[in-house]
Amino acid sequence: MSGPVSGPVSERPVSERPVSERPVSERPASGPPPSARVAYDFAVLRAVPHPHLGTFVPVGVVVHARTREFVRLRALTDAAELARRVREVDAELLARYLAACEAVCRGEDGAGVVALAPPSERFHWLTAPRSDVLQCSPVHGGLCDDPAVALERLFALHVGR
Repeated sequence: MSGPVSGPVSERPVSERPVSERPVSERPASGPPPSARVAYDFAVLRAVPHPHLGTFVPVGVVVHARTREFVRLRALTDAAELARRVREVDAELLARYLAACEAVCRGEDGAGVVALAPPSERFHWLTAPRSDVLQCSPVHGGLCDDPAVALERLFALHVGR
């Protein structure tokens, strides 16, 4: 066409209409749709050898994405690695405690009453403040495409290997 298009917008071909006036299905994609992003919360599990001193060593991460009913915890459960990182703590006992937290997070039948609760309640139980050798950081939030990938990224960032 050599000149401007005349007539009502609805009479123009879709490809010649301004993007804001095209049907949503005909608009060009600009990245993943907003609904593909998932809001999540996470906390870092910390071993606190002397709770009265407040020093800690990160030993795990728990991620919760409510809209996906996703709650998963990744922790160091190797007693030798825990003994290397967290001195002055019974590493075998700490490893069993972390393994029990993972079982609660997965909702395993043998992990107690808390494991039978919905994912959101399990997350809140795992991240509740406590004065113990195993504590959680404050809960933080984020957005991701896949909560399982976010968990791995957060574990590498906060705990490492």
